[in-house]
Amino acid sequence: MNAASLPPTALWHRTLAVTRHALETGALQPIATEARTLPIANTAFQVRVLGRVALKERKRPAPSQAEPFNPFANPEPDLVLGDVPPAHVCLLNKFNVVEHHLLLVTRAFEPQDALLTRADFDALSTCLEGLDGLAFYNAGETAGASQRHKHLQLVPPLGPDGYRAPVEALLPTLPGPGRVIAAESLPFAHLLAGLGPWGAPGQGERMLAAYRLLREAMGLGEHAPYNLLVTRDWMLLVPRSRAEHLGVNVNALGFAGSLLVRTPEQFDAVAALGPLELLRQVAGVTP
Repeated sequence: MNAASLPPTALWHRTLAVTRHALETGALQPIATEARTLPIANTAFQVRVLGRVALKERKRPAPSQAEPFNPFANPEPDLVLGDVPPAHVCLLNKFNVVEHHLLLVTRAFEPQDALLTRADFDALSTCLEGLDGLAFYNAGETAGASQRHKHLQLVPPLGPDGYRAPVEALLPTLPGPGRVIAAESLPFAHLLAGLGPWGAPGQGERMLAAYRLLREAMGLGEHAPYNLLVTRDWMLLVPRSRAEHLGVNVNALGFAGSLLVRTPEQFDAVAALGPLELLRQVAGVTP
């Protein structure tokens, strides 16, 4: 991966330019969905329903291989935005549901359930400097990861009303650095940390400290599955016990308030159960 270094000020411009080119070449293949919402308290969770063509494509069996294919080992050049020091490359998610969905991939292979490092958070803080959106991490298959090569993800604000994610409207006043709390409005196991003011030196180091504090407070083992949501202001960790419920696979975006279902019938099932109850069913337990 020998792409040019990607400074924060160039990230959004590069995202738009690479997206246009990747759509023209066919390297980027967005997945068609129908967007619906489910009201919750003073916000609305988003539920995207796969279109018939997209569902057919997702059911297509993968070719048989001796070793699982790793699309991040040599990413398609038309999807690459650039290198992000010290150890990552930023690229478009080839099969995106959310527009301008970015992946932050380690250059050297690391497993997806590995602990996040200072290098991960330094790279993530660089990208959040360029795009004030929502970052997330799916730690392992049970947490919704679909690739074994370590990658964080970043999407533009999902809303509504300027929020980085629908769940942000349900969060309480953020705790100060060095403290974690649980939000009474979220019925699933989780812990929340505040990240302090944005823009001060050492942002990656502060993110790493908050991450370690959340893991310690949650009592997670080294390879325990979990989802992590990160913005410039806060970090939310959710332990996982199951990958799906009602046949709906849930990753970190689900806990942000954005779910993906395969059929209208699955949407109806989620609506009847309630999306927060769906999340409670797949989350782990608080120690």
